[in-house]
Amino acid sequence: MDNFSDLHQKDEQQTVKLNPFTSVWLHPKKTARYMIDVKSIGYVILILSISNIGVLLSNVMEIGLPVWLIILLCIFLAPIAGLFGSAIFTCATWLFGKLFKGTATFSELFKALSLTAIPYIALIPFYLIWLYVSPESLLIADYIGPTPWIFWLTTLATIIISIWSFVITVAAVAEAHQISNWKAFFTVFIPSILLVVFITIIVVLFMIITLISIGML
Repeated sequence: MDNFSDLHQKDEQQTVKLNPFTSVWLHPKKTARYMIDVKSIGYVILILSISNIGVLLSNVMEIGLPVWLIILLCIFLAPIAGLFGSAIFTCATWLFGKLFKGTATFSELFKALSLTAIPYIALIPFYLIWLYVSPESLLIADYIGPTPWIFWLTTLATIIISIWSFVITVAAVAEAHQISNWKAFFTVFIPSILLVVFITIIVVLFMIITLISIGML
């Protein structure tokens, strides 16, 4: 009887509809399970396409690109960058998760990790306000002038959202791999550190080769 009750409760939980765009903020594990059990890859692509607009804005706005080019990048590059970046990160956390006895398949982890980009949607209004209040400071790379208040507000929002996105990442990995939060933390942390080290080595080697080529070494 108890087993039947448990199965019935589990079925009810699986049929509860969630809106991942809102539920992920406070219930990341429940939302990750909902994504894995209910949502299709097409829905994941939709999430990544929309969410990575905010990620892209935080990376290209201060380069000094014209507005029309930024719009084109958001339309065409955001979905591609979101899929490519998420696929690479999923592969890393899938492999390292296996070291901690993780059970997720690549597809399950890919669905769960798509949630980590959702918080960056909240950055879009900040950049739109910034564009309205002080377009020069946002779009001109060598801007010289007073720093607008929206800069500090957007910077603070970016820091908070980045931290919360990391929390969601750990929760999503823990739920997908069915491992503890601590194991999920290291599953995320280790490949991230290795990636930073790899990029640092590439940059250093590039600088050394450049200096040698111009005769400074």
